[in-house]
Amino acid sequence: MTPSTETYAIDIAGLHRELPLFEVSSGTRIAVLNVLGDTELVETASRALAKKLDAVDYSVLVTAEAKSIPLVHALSVATGKPYVVLRKNYKPYMGDALKAETLSITTGEPQTLFLDAKDRALVDGARIILLDDVISSGSTLKAMQAIMDRAGAIVAAEAAILTEGERESWHEIIALGHLPVFTDDQSS
Repeated sequence: MTPSTETYAIDIAGLHRELPLFEVSSGTRIAVLNVLGDTELVETASRALAKKLDAVDYSVLVTAEAKSIPLVHALSVATGKPYVVLRKNYKPYMGDALKAETLSITTGEPQTLFLDAKDRALVDGARIILLDDVISSGSTLKAMQAIMDRAGAIVAAEAAILTEGERESWHEIIALGHLPVFTDDQSS
């Protein structure tokens, strides 16, 4: 990714942020939301998402490592629901972990997500919320869904602070806002 001095202004649950634009491929840029270290945004977004999820019947929150970890933790505090983090690296203590591959728009490289064996019982048969900070291409979401299907979980809803790209692709996502993808000739 190539950094730019340009930013995209957005309001998220009443908070204003200037998101830096990064080139992810020739002529295509995205506005990058990095919640790590932004306690005010994480807390505000988690309270707003908790309100939106209030009508959903679920018992566990599930996210992928790493940027959405503070969000899932804050949402867990706000809702009183436990959470599971799908890891990007396997560790021997994770036992018989389930795994699925993903290709994130922000990394541009294949990654593998792992469900720690200790968390399998928590999600087996549970109605869950899949949570991410930003849903762009949907690759991470698909990998999370694949692991949860194999673990016996029921996806009750999918949520994010923001969706990105083709808005019609994300009409079922519970989100606080939407980001366009910027191209040299147009925004989508």
